Amino acid sequence: MQTPFRIEDAEGAAARREAAVQRLRVETGIDEAMIDALVEGFYACVRDDRLIGPIFADRIADWGPHLAQMKLFWSSVALSTGVYQGRPMPKHLPLPIDARHFDRWLELFAETAQNLCPPVAAAHFIERARRIAQSLELSIATANGVILDKDERFVRPAEAWTPE
Repeated sequence: MQTPFRIEDAEGAAARREAAVQRLRVETGIDEAMIDALVEGFYACVRDDRLIGPIFADRIADWGPHLAQMKLFWSSVALSTGVYQGRPMPKHLPLPIDARHFDRWLELFAETAQNLCPPVAAAHFIERARRIAQSLELSIATANGVILDKDERFVRPAEAWTPE
């Protein structure tokens, strides 16, 4: 028999989440201002990047709403705030990206985090970014009919060059 949902359960869950968020803030030093700076700095680098910049430019005309969503996303990822309610996987599955793009994304992200954040916070962000990239790459490979073995990477086949 299921126990009926009680308001105390929701209040207890909210209190536990807030305690966890506060613990992460203390342990890492991460706050919303740091998340804002990281997101703004990272996506400034992305927009200028020759490999991944065009992929974003083809899909994002107004950066304001995208950056706002990414700040909510990173608050949820880094601090477990639960403020992001989106579904990133379906948005990434059709993109023409592979291991090379994820490697560049991670490289830019790590550089930005290390330049803008204290070491503990940078390490916290970078570890989560690696997990996200790995999950997205695995899902994109699977969506393209490729089952990756352990430590195998997804690289799209290159189109053969033919002279004109």
